[in-house]
Amino acid sequence: MGKDRILVGEIGRPHGVRGLVRVQSFTADPAALAAYGPLSDESGTMTLVLQWLPGGLARVEGVQDRDAAARLTGTRLYVPRDRLPAPEEEEFYLADLVGLPVQDKAGQVLGSVRSVEDYGAGAFLAVVDEAGRETLLPFTRAVVPVVDVAAGHLVVEPPEDIVVPPEPGDAPEGANDAEPRTVLAEPVRSLPRRQDDPKRIGPRGVRGGGA
Repeated sequence: MGKDRILVGEIGRPHGVRGLVRVQSFTADPAALAAYGPLSDESGTMTLVLQWLPGGLARVEGVQDRDAAARLTGTRLYVPRDRLPAPEEEEFYLADLVGLPVQDKAGQVLGSVRSVEDYGAGAFLAVVDEAGRETLLPFTRAVVPVVDVAAGHLVVEPPEDIVVPPEPGDAPEGANDAEPRTVLAEPVRSLPRRQDDPKRIGPRGVRGGGA
């Protein structure tokens, strides 16, 4: 998928029996998710019109019962990029980072950004090298001091302790194999995840706040 659409939300579990759904909104104002007009799913083949309700709930046009609502669980919601505010100077959308080369201070290419993830401890860049190995780097100014979308690259200073996705069977007994092993010495201070709010970079401190 190109960068002409921006991820702005995801449909969760049904609520009640009249077709309402829980929605995780990635917009600066959660209610703005519905205000952007018709949304599309990841494939672009399904169009959804939402009416925002209090408590993180929404009514989807044409969905009138729990079974129909349940079929939408996990549907990611996208909006055309041209409906969102244009980034100002030194601002970017997280979608702009996907596919960008990642290099160190010496200019050596370490891989490219596969995605921006958040496992609850802050945002991470999933960086994949030529061999297909993936590393999760904390998306902080200390680790990612340069985000140059115009030039088409990121500059990183990997910490001594990095986050490595676990291999199958590598997690301790009782742990969730799907969760990465985090061995950072310092708490992660993530950039915000609001998808319709461009992220500013520069000399000032990281803006806090998660979705």
